[in-house]
Amino acid sequence: MAGSPRGGRLWWPRPTLRGWALLAAGILLFLYGLFLERRDALFLGSFLILVPVVAMAYVLLRRLRVHVSRTFSPAVVAAGSEAVVGITLQNLSTRPTYGARWRDQAERGIQTPESTLLPSLGRHGRPDEGDTARLEYTLTPRRRGVYGVGPIVLVRSDPFGLASGQQTAGEPHDLVVTPRVTPLPGNALSLTSGEGSMHELLRMTNPNSDELIAREYRPGDPLRRMNWPATARHGELMVRQEEQRSNPEARLVIDTTLAGSLRTATGDRRSRMEGAFELSLEMAASVGIHLLDGGYRLDVIETGPSQLSPGTERTHGGLVGDLPTTYRVPAGDREFLEGLANLTMPNLAIRPERSSQPPGSALRTIGMKLPTFAVLVDPDPEQVRELAILRSWAEPAFAFVLDTVRQEAIDALEDAGWRCVPLRSARSIADAWTRTDRSAVTDGA
Repeated sequence: MAGSPRGGRLWWPRPTLRGWALLAAGILLFLYGLFLERRDALFLGSFLILVPVVAMAYVLLRRLRVHVSRTFSPAVVAAGSEAVVGITLQNLSTRPTYGARWRDQAERGIQTPESTLLPSLGRHGRPDEGDTARLEYTLTPRRRGVYGVGPIVLVRSDPFGLASGQQTAGEPHDLVVTPRVTPLPGNALSLTSGEGSMHELLRMTNPNSDELIAREYRPGDPLRRMNWPATARHGELMVRQEEQRSNPEARLVIDTTLAGSLRTATGDRRSRMEGAFELSLEMAASVGIHLLDGGYRLDVIETGPSQLSPGTERTHGGLVGDLPTTYRVPAGDREFLEGLANLTMPNLAIRPERSSQPPGSALRTIGMKLPTFAVLVDPDPEQVRELAILRSWAEPAFAFVLDTVRQEAIDALEDAGWRCVPLRSARSIADAWTRTDRSAVTDGA
């Protein structure tokens, strides 16, 4: 990512503590000489006042000219994980640069290091003098979102340390912070029904399969599925893998309206909803990546206006008319996580617009029952009714409900055939998924 070739915004230079001391002494001597008519005091006071002014002019005229480029490693980072920010500065001036300091800037929510000394830069076009410097630091974003990082701030002072000035260099770049993804039990939904997994129930929705292909062995694969001829050919352990002739499909419903709290979410309730919304996106990310890793085509339905793939005709929500957003591997996992990173907390003071379309009218697979997983924060009665209608096209149908969901909503969903699984914290994500697995096994038996 390249930045601007020159310094950006420039702050007017200011005296340092030493410069202010000289100015104060000069003013006192000037006043002393003025009132007592002492020419020597007037001369010395004028000199002391002039020195910091000249120092500020020096800093102003000797501003840095640099080219800045910035990279993130990794380019997309999960909340709570580390990212290395790499900054390359190249001196564009024919004069060497030394004695400057630098610090980076970032939006609220990202902690950057304090200012530090900038390595000396040689004259432009003289690589032997070291006209380029590489800077690195590590940051750890705590919350999901898209954060602007940069531009860097360069601090330059005069040789005597009497004045200093700041200028920005480069351009800000977005750091994409995705929700945390919790590894879920099961080998990406690839276990067989004989071992008691949900895969058999999911596979029943796509019965056309051919077990003649092989893939590499993964920890947890049953030994009875070892493909010894393929192992001999490839020189590594291989197992038999079902090859779906038609891509298996699954649905994921995300509560992006929090419609049940439109009139009551203030103060502590609003803060609680924010935490629940972030937890719901962690659960959605974990389930979605798990399904994509299992080879499923994933249709993501937002209860509110589409943020994953916005459009002028996608303003009602996926339950009532908007087409779902579809993801497939190999690129779908990253697109999905980046989409979740961009989701914003709904404005609880604005009631979402209702559509005249019947629930489920825009599903891509009308008439086919697909595995459906919903992550709910606080649906209102109308959305509960829409989910109850959606149950007709879902098998199995699991709803992960946070503690902000009202009991009457849970009861209505269960009466409609949804299996509701409570979700209390990020630490219980894997356990919540295990409960759906056990329920599927019970139903399959």
